Amino acid sequence: MVDGVEGSVTLVAYTTVYLAINSRAATLGGMATTQDITAASATTVTSVPPAQLAAWRAFLEAHAHTTELLARELKEEEGLPLAWYDVLVHLHEADDHRLRMQELADRVLLSKSGLTRLIDRMEREGLVTRTACPSDRRGTFAELAPKGATALRRSAPTHLRGVREHFATHLTDDEAEQLAAILGRIAGAARDAST
Repeated sequence: MVDGVEGSVTLVAYTTVYLAINSRAATLGGMATTQDITAASATTVTSVPPAQLAAWRAFLEAHAHTTELLARELKEEEGLPLAWYDVLVHLHEADDHRLRMQELADRVLLSKSGLTRLIDRMEREGLVTRTACPSDRRGTFAELAPKGATALRRSAPTHLRGVREHFATHLTDDEAEQLAAILGRIAGAARDAST
């Protein structure tokens, strides 16, 4: 049995390796063995300083629990899924309240996969419309419909109350500025690395 922070680092690294190996093995129709994990971990496990690992885990836990609370409150009080709210916000903030589907996929925070199906459902509910791009016959815009704008106005107070209660009240103004700068730097580096 592995104890302490160093053990946590190793456990997280092994878990990452295990998931990566099983993902690869699943595509080949199999499951990774202990020997596969041990062999892979010998070359792929790297250490993460304990303070940074603790910050990473706290970030993941805070994100998971906070978004779960926000999603539950929005669904229970307004009947609106959080992923739909995310789409409505981005369309509302866009020029002419519309975005190409690819631009929308790049901007949404909660549901990049399955965006087409999500927009299909939102269109059936009358919250968004899809229009062809006049300059590119292959391009499609998602556009905020009047019913979607109404849903956003109605649900925004519930969502913002949740953000205040579950997130903002736990930070001083200075901490909020520091956290925004730090997370912005990390997000920017991740965006740069993915392009």
